[in-house]
Formats: sequence, C-alpha cells, structure tokens
Amino acid sequence: MRSSLRAAWLKVTASYWFIPSLLTLAAFVLALTTIHLDRIWGSEWLNAFTWFEGSRPEGARAQLTVISSAMIAISSTVFAITIAAVAYASGNYGPRLLTNFMNDRGNQWSLGVFIATFVFNLTVLRVVRDPQDAPAPGESRTEALTAFVPQLSMLASAASAIVAVAVLVYFLHHIPASIRINTVLGGIGGKLVRDIGERFPLQGGSSEPEERITGIAIPARSIGYIEIIDFAELDEIARKTELTIALRVRTGDFIHPHVPVVEVSQAADEKLQEQILDCFSLGESRTPTQDLEFLIDELVEIALRALSPGINDPFTAITSIHWMGAALAKLADRDLREGPEQESYEGARVQPLADDFEHFVQRSFGAVRASAAANPVAAKNFLTALSHVSIGATSAQRRAALRQEAEMLVQQAELELKGPALREVRERLELYPTG
Repeated sequence: MRSSLRAAWLKVTASYWFIPSLLTLAAFVLALTTIHLDRIWGSEWLNAFTWFEGSRPEGARAQLTVISSAMIAISSTVFAITIAAVAYASGNYGPRLLTNFMNDRGNQWSLGVFIATFVFNLTVLRVVRDPQDAPAPGESRTEALTAFVPQLSMLASAASAIVAVAVLVYFLHHIPASIRINTVLGGIGGKLVRDIGERFPLQGGSSEPEERITGIAIPARSIGYIEIIDFAELDEIARKTELTIALRVRTGDFIHPHVPVVEVSQAADEKLQEQILDCFSLGESRTPTQDLEFLIDELVEIALRALSPGINDPFTAITSIHWMGAALAKLADRDLREGPEQESYEGARVQPLADDFEHFVQRSFGAVRASAAANPVAAKNFLTALSHVSIGATSAQRRAALRQEAEMLVQQAELELKGPALREVRERLELYPTG
C-alpha cells in the first residue's frame, strides 16, 4: 500500500500541473492577504516613502486589466511552445524522453508564474472601487461613495509583472537550450552517474552480487511495469514472519500473472502473499526511481536512433557512448552488492535482485554494439570508451568483460566494414590496454 501511495505522490509532484497549481493557489491567497492589509492599514503609511505614487481607480483598473490580459495570453503561448518542443524532442530523440520534458522544472515554474500573476491581478481587480460605481451587494452607501484602491496590492501587482517579464526572458532561453542534444544527454548521463554513486557508495571495491536464496515462488497477480518497491515494508514483513524474501524482479521489469516476483524461505499463506505483492507498485510505464537501467536505456535509445540509416548522426551516438562510458567507469570500481535504498532493509532478510558488472556492460555497450560496428567513427569511439573504462576497473573479471565486449565489436565490424575503415577499427583494438 505504501508503495502505491509513494508512486502516486511521485506522479503528482512530477506532473506538469502540480507546480502551476501551487503557485496559482499561493497567488490567490497573497491577493486576499494584501487586500485585507490595505483595508486595515489604508494607504497613508505608504505616503511616507517619497518614491511612492498612489494609483487612482481608473489607472489601477487599467494596470490590472493590461497585466491580466497579457499574462493569460503569454500562458497560452508558453504552453504551445512547450508542446512544440516536446513534439520535436519526442520525434528526434525518442518517445520515452517525453516525460523528461514534461517534468522539466523550468517549464513548470514558468507556466506557474504566468498563471499565478494572472490570478493575482484578476483577484485584485475585482475590489477596485470608484464612487461612480453602483453599490455592491451588502455594501453600505458610505462605502459605495468612497473610492478604494488597494495601494499595497497595486505595488505587488507591479512587482509581479516585473517578475513575469524576467521569467519570460528565462523561458525563451531555456526552451531552445533544453532541446539541444548535448543538454539532453548531459541531463540523463549526469543523473545516471549520480544515482550510481548513491546506490553503490563503496568506492574501490570489486565485489559482485552474491547468490540469492531459492525458495517458494510467489507469482504476480497483476499486469504492469514495477514503478516502486517498498523495501522497508518488505523488511517489516520478513522480520515479523521470520522469512527471508529474495526478489526475482527489479524496478522497471514488466510482470504479469505467473511471473515469479519473489521467493520466500518457507510457505506463505494467501494473506501473507497479498501483503508481499502489495509492496510492488505497478504502472503503465517505467520511471527512473530505483531504476538505473531506465536511464541506461534512454542513452541506448538515443544512440540507436542516431545510428539508424534514416537519421545517420554518429556524433550524437558518440556523445551517448561517452556518457555510457562515464557510467561504466563509475561502476567499474564499486562494490555492486548493494541494492536500491539499502538503508531501508536488512540484507539478510530482504535480498533484492542485484546486477553484476557484466550485466551493465551488456545493457549499455552491448545494446548498441551492432549499430556502432556499422559506422567507423562510432566503432572507434566505442573501443576508446571501453579502454578508458578498463583503466579504472578494480578486478580482472571486470576488465575481461570489457575486453570481450571490445572483441565482439570488432567481430561485428568485420561483417559490416571493409577496406581502410575496417583496418582502422582493428588498429584501435590493438591499442586496447592489456592486463
């Protein structure tokens, strides 16, 4: 249950509407607050400031109307530009990157500021009163004959317009910068490297995941991608029932009925099986939470699309290969026995499905090998990246896995290339470090 709540909360906070909604609500509350302060304090205290020039009802309405109209128009434009950028990125880099752009905080804050400015000015506009106006319901004749211009609110209105202009300038810079391929790859690769450091904090190690227990399998009963695994709740269940729970799936895997999800050290009744399965939150798509392979697959997808005959952009593929090499270099000297969120459970009770170094090599470089081998430039950079990773590898087993991947690339290139291009690839393999 907690995993489902956590997954729902992550979806809400990552949605395109969450931040704009919060800012809109805050703007409405701020408008009511400043109006209330204007009614209590009046505008006399502002006259002490020599720079202050009070607004008259006609001028106040004009200012608030112009700002409100401009902000709602800009909000529509911002949304249209964002959708255009999303469509461009989805078509050129892959549909799975759509989430990255929809979750972009810069886009969300920009839209939120414009809508919030519109709501603030519209809320203030309704209380500006001119003596010539007809009395409002519940308003005394004395109040109706008195002009009311919330001067503090008008200052806040002017400040909101200045902030909105600054945000508009930022947004116009941010959108083209965010769809640059180097920026996209840098964001994915940087997050991947950071997540590797958090999941495998022990540097200088060379240990691979240990063998997990085998026991009685508990199959899935629902269909979907695993979005969140509540390891803390699994640990609590294992502690109370004195079970050892070994996971047979990882976050990001697609499951359906009859697929083994976990294996337990002893038989579990129907109620206990339901409790264990409730620790797995399922959805329609993968998310980067707890899922290193999700980010690796995004780099692979961009590289494969770039190397496809229809696009033929080897330099984008090379940038993807560089970031995959940086991620493998981070993994090459780490102790890989830790699972995700290892502080949430005791490894003797809950055993996640961990991956060895060879798995990550195959998931990244192995996935683009065939396409890279057909392009001489990509093939040579492929070998160079592997050689750089091998320098920092802390075990002979890991260096052997990297060497094997390099040799397989050359074998594939011998089927795709010929002449000087093939000779250059073979020569690059000869420069590969030994030992």
